[in-house]
Amino acid sequence: MNSDLFFQALSATSLAQYAGELKKLAEQKIENPGQGDFEKWSRAFAELPEVVPSQIDLNRNAILIGQLSDLKLERRLPEILMKFHPWRKGPFELFGTLIDTEWRSDLKWERIQKSIQPLKDRLILDLGCGNGYYLWRMLGEGARLALGVDPSWLYFFQFQVMQKYIQSSKAMVLPFGVEELPANLNGVDTVFSMGLLYHRRDPLEHLKRLNDFLRPGGQVVLETLVIDGGKEDVLKPTERYAKMRNVWHVPSCLAAESWLQQAGFQNARCVDVSLTTLEEQRKTEWMTFESLDDFLNSSDITKTIEDYPAPKRAVFIAEKP
Repeated sequence: MNSDLFFQALSATSLAQYAGELKKLAEQKIENPGQGDFEKWSRAFAELPEVVPSQIDLNRNAILIGQLSDLKLERRLPEILMKFHPWRKGPFELFGTLIDTEWRSDLKWERIQKSIQPLKDRLILDLGCGNGYYLWRMLGEGARLALGVDPSWLYFFQFQVMQKYIQSSKAMVLPFGVEELPANLNGVDTVFSMGLLYHRRDPLEHLKRLNDFLRPGGQVVLETLVIDGGKEDVLKPTERYAKMRNVWHVPSCLAAESWLQQAGFQNARCVDVSLTTLEEQRKTEWMTFESLDDFLNSSDITKTIEDYPAPKRAVFIAEKP
């Protein structure tokens, strides 16, 4: 899990002054993970075969790493990968094993990628990045560096599984939350916040922080749950939404655009609205817990089990003046 090359590369960017602090914080987290499964996942990681992939393709829907013949007589890979269950974001194809994740993250990427500024040579920050699926897709688009933060240790290990074979100095998942990033960090070309806004008690504060991260002219890519309605319409679930805890604010598209403007962005616009379908989010062999089908009202799938509108997600983009 050597991250030195990434931080060396980061030291040659507009985030150079933060590279040492970020590296130190990541090392402290790894030394004191505070997660009971950390050692189990560490042991599973150590079981991964030592093999060099014959091909890597980051532009495929299922990120491709190697092929089955690369493994020669090694046949335990699926069993080892399953030790990192549940796999929620993907898909990946690793040496002939298709990791069919809960989310078809490639479908969201298709919706986003066509509307944003080209990522070639850009310095990217992805907040709540999960296991790094989107970081790899960003590198496939030619990003200079793609830095993700996510406090989930399982996601951290899933990223490291792919990094073991991709061996890129251009992508990194740091195992902590947005709140632990340096307060004055700025200079990013594109900042992504996908699936975070509705989990924030103060959504406007979150959007202002996104603005702070960017260089002048930089772009925010915001993806969030939305409802139908006007500029003042915001759903505030009382307990859970689609069985999710900590869903505080689900805005209308007009409300979200207004929030972006209040946070200091310009030219805020919605570029996609899509109902979440059972094709995009579902149980699989690689994620056997509850999924979307369990979160919807069985007698009316236009509503959640709590009788709120069924999940609908929108993508917004805006720029920092």
